[in-house]
Amino acid sequence: MYWFMALAVVLAVVADQLVKLWVVQSIPLHTVVEAIPGLFHFTYVQNTGAAFSALEGQTWLFALVFLVFSLALVWEFSRKRWGFTTFERWCIVAVFAGGLGNMIDRIRLGYVVDMIAVDFMDFPVFNVADCYITVGCIVLMVSLVFFNKKFWKEEQQ
Repeated sequence: MYWFMALAVVLAVVADQLVKLWVVQSIPLHTVVEAIPGLFHFTYVQNTGAAFSALEGQTWLFALVFLVFSLALVWEFSRKRWGFTTFERWCIVAVFAGGLGNMIDRIRLGYVVDMIAVDFMDFPVFNVADCYITVGCIVLMVSLVFFNKKFWKEEQQ
């Protein structure tokens, strides 16, 4: 099953990178391109920080956090030390794929390509990899809190 998860990471990262390549080649920097009026538009932004441009220029810190997360992931998937369900492991795969997609940008370009801006609220511009991370984290937390009682019981022992 882990080879299938690795394939999913590769496909997710390829999709993320293709969208970013399309944006860089098709949309001038800071130009607004309407997608669905009132819902979202595309705007090419170069983000050197994290969410809300926090920690701008700290690529080394993002690389360190990603490395630690990657090592923990390898440990978890090889040793099965924590009580995650298969579904929760898929959520972790989504988070990893998003982190890898953004890390590729940071290393290759020195910034992350962001392009999706929502019109219905004041929110930072984000990208496909950010969607993987956000949805993966939210669904993982919901699963752990409401459906995986075994995870918490094992933690107490």
